[in-house]
Amino acid sequence: MVKATSSVQDRKLRESEQRRKDIIKAVRKLIKAGGARAITLRKVAEEAGFSTTVVYALFEDKATLITQAMDSDLLNLARAMRAATDPVLPPIENIKRAGRAYVKFGMLHPDQYALVFLERRPHAPVESAKIEHGNQTQDPYAFGHQLFATLASSGQVRADRLDSMGQIFWEGIHGMTSLRLVFGESEQWFEHAAFDQHLEDLLDVLMTGILHRFRV
Repeated sequence: MVKATSSVQDRKLRESEQRRKDIIKAVRKLIKAGGARAITLRKVAEEAGFSTTVVYALFEDKATLITQAMDSDLLNLARAMRAATDPVLPPIENIKRAGRAYVKFGMLHPDQYALVFLERRPHAPVESAKIEHGNQTQDPYAFGHQLFATLASSGQVRADRLDSMGQIFWEGIHGMTSLRLVFGESEQWFEHAAFDQHLEDLLDVLMTGILHRFRV
């Protein structure tokens, strides 16, 4: 009897998880078509083929729904940044490698990048995400923060300004990524340097400035 009950519970959990995946897929499709601001739980339910009751049972609100729709993209970005680094390399080189991986991920996955970093959307508590906030194996910002912590431990920058360094670096690489995605390469309002050279110049300027501003 216990075994049968456990089997039923397992089946219900699998069904619930599959419904969650189907709903997330519907959310991503709707965001791509009309943006995050056009999302409603009713539209999501219709697109996924469920009642609104099912959607509400699995997701607390619209903000949670959109937050969890971004989970896989954040995980993939964190993996790309981690894969680009090597613990035997100097901290500065690893920071630059992670920065290159970030920008190139955005250029290779424009829809996913736009969903996470360019869409205006309601924000849910970090606990609403399936990825763990602050876990450097899942959270790309936490991974970047750890790289700057390693730089600080080498004695090159102040350990009490890690948040500022990480945010400034992130803002720099996000700026290049978003401008390239929004304007493309044919926009005539400003000059477009060769992508790879411009990326290297950006990383050098960011790190030179950070090393100077936050030196020990």
